[in-house]
Amino acid sequence: MHGTFGIFAAYLPSRGELRMRLAVRLLAAVLPLLTLAGCDEMWFGDSGRFREDFHYSYPLQAGGRFSIENTNGGIEINVWDQDTVEINGTKYAPTEQMLKDIKIDVSAQPSSVSVRTVPAYHFRNGGAKYSIRVPRRVQLDRVVSSNGGIRVYDVEGVARLKSTNGGIRVSRVKGELDARTTNGAIEAVNQSGDANLHTTNGGIHVDMENGTLEAGTTNGGIEARLAKGDPSKPVRLESTNGHIEVSMDAPRELRASTSNSSIELRMPAAGAKVRARTSNSAIQTEFDELSRAMTSKHSLEGTIAGGGPLIDLATSNGHIRLLRR
Repeated sequence: MHGTFGIFAAYLPSRGELRMRLAVRLLAAVLPLLTLAGCDEMWFGDSGRFREDFHYSYPLQAGGRFSIENTNGGIEINVWDQDTVEINGTKYAPTEQMLKDIKIDVSAQPSSVSVRTVPAYHFRNGGAKYSIRVPRRVQLDRVVSSNGGIRVYDVEGVARLKSTNGGIRVSRVKGELDARTTNGAIEAVNQSGDANLHTTNGGIHVDMENGTLEAGTTNGGIEARLAKGDPSKPVRLESTNGHIEVSMDAPRELRASTSNSSIELRMPAAGAKVRARTSNSAIQTEFDELSRAMTSKHSLEGTIAGGGPLIDLATSNGHIRLLRR
């Protein structure tokens, strides 16, 4: 018996080995949590031991241009009824010297204001977060953030937004919107004006009042609600490995495609031409005209109420559902 125990004991790890294995397991468990914390949609990286608030104010005429470029921190932009840009924020860094090294570089003229955080420290070493107020009528020429999210509310004018490792949230923008990000979601609510939305590894949610829409994502779904608008304003939706759900108050030109997922469209029984096709799944419809137009369970081409704007739906490895609303 003693000899047998000795044989098994030879395979038992030492205390040092046990500690090493435990440390590896703890590190494996903590790293994903650190990654998630680092990818916070709004205020990525705000963990510096040293902090310093800042405040600047500059005149900017209505309809003027504003731009900002930031690294390791979020940007929030609201409007107010003053011809002034108000810039509030917080710098943060792991050391006092690094905090002193971070500068907020501002170039201001009556027709344009631009802001830049320098230097651009590496991952989680330091940065700044911003809360900004601009005139209601403004052109957001270039709003860029790395490792942080972007939020914009109530702007009347062009909004060009770009983020890396952060989400983009936009509400009540009246004007052309261009929003692009990686590793983050895009949300645009009560959008009035043409919108171009693209992300990787994130979903897209959009609520459009009017304008054309182009939205594309990889490894994420697309949800779009289209209010009554100009039926000639086209909508293009494309996803990879994500579902597409569309709700329309009135028919309009729509092209939606995805792979490895489903498409669902809700619309009233109003004039439209519909073309739908899928592979390895089926098409379901609540419209009698389209039921009669199905050539197989995988494809159909027909009209509703005499025809109208073209609705083209295509997917592989997913079903298509056409529902009445």
